[in-house]
Amino acid sequence: MKIYFDNAATTALDKEVLDVMLPYLTEHFGNPSSIHSYGRKTRAAIEGARKIVAKTLNASPSEIFFTSGGTEADNMAIRCSVHDLGIKHAVTSKIEHHAVLHTLETLEHEGKIKLSFVNTTPDGHIDLNHLDQLLSENERTLVSLMHANNEIGNMISLEKVGEICAKYDAIFHSDTVQTMGHYEMDLQKINVHFITCAAHKFHGPKGVGFLYVNSKIKINPLIYGGAQERNMRGGTENLYGIVGLGKAMEVAMRDLHEHQKHITDLKSYFVEQLKASIPGVEFNGSCMDNCLYTVLNVRLPHTDKAEMLLFDLDIKGISASGGSACTSGSDVGSHVLRGIGADVTRPSVRFSFCKNNTKAEVDIAVNALKEIYGVKVTVNN
Repeated sequence: MKIYFDNAATTALDKEVLDVMLPYLTEHFGNPSSIHSYGRKTRAAIEGARKIVAKTLNASPSEIFFTSGGTEADNMAIRCSVHDLGIKHAVTSKIEHHAVLHTLETLEHEGKIKLSFVNTTPDGHIDLNHLDQLLSENERTLVSLMHANNEIGNMISLEKVGEICAKYDAIFHSDTVQTMGHYEMDLQKINVHFITCAAHKFHGPKGVGFLYVNSKIKINPLIYGGAQERNMRGGTENLYGIVGLGKAMEVAMRDLHEHQKHITDLKSYFVEQLKASIPGVEFNGSCMDNCLYTVLNVRLPHTDKAEMLLFDLDIKGISASGGSACTSGSDVGSHVLRGIGADVTRPSVRFSFCKNNTKAEVDIAVNALKEIYGVKVTVNN
């Protein structure tokens, strides 16, 4: 039996989404920039998806720009803020996704910005008082803080960070890749200038996402070479990907509350079973409070099998992660766990859930960990 607990890395494509995409892989193949009927058909499909996204976020369709995913969207927001909005100072945290951290660090290395890091609390939350202080002491700033951390799940309040940014006329960018399609967002009530999306995080296709750009600001393209996306992103659109993104968003919001309850209950059950089964188990981040309901980062006891833990789980048919999938295969460890001062001498495993997971799968995963740690296994009927 194969069990997939790595949904923060990517989710399975929803059958409803695939069904909507298929015609645009075969019969509706026209270039959306063409003026003939084939092009008009596909152009209408793209604009239909844009309207779904905009309606979901209470934004204008003119504020939604489709991209190749969250990384491109993050790069576009950050680089264009510096190049086009006169930003010379940026604030981020040491636990951001590398799409944000590496981009800002490169801009600092190039001498284009001064980069400051906001403090985090011992359990991984952003110190909002320190953020206020950093903004008060510097020139106009770009603040880039993710809505929910992809490794430990800790969340910020977009409303509170937005209020602090408004106080100092700062530009606010939030990587919302992990929360898009999982939470309701009303962008008319949040002071945010950029948010990002990757469709494959909520059962859509890979290779497509979007950047929301608040209509109050104007930026130039990151990618040149065509008039697509209202002259904001050159290159023929990922037609079937965009159609799939729109449908995935529609399905996610339609079933949002049902899936939130199911996954939250599943995560809570996993926590309870681990505490009852593995002596000394702890959790990185705030675990259940003010935390992404799809992610659980487990800090396990010391073991001489630590280096092989993920492989041992995989052999037992359980797919999980040691951190971000973007850094899998590297031996540098998790920058997020180091950033919050977690005990990195102990093995940590990120389990991340979706609507398709079950309590029976949780029981199997817990028993697998008990076997690895030499704890007597009990079988639940």
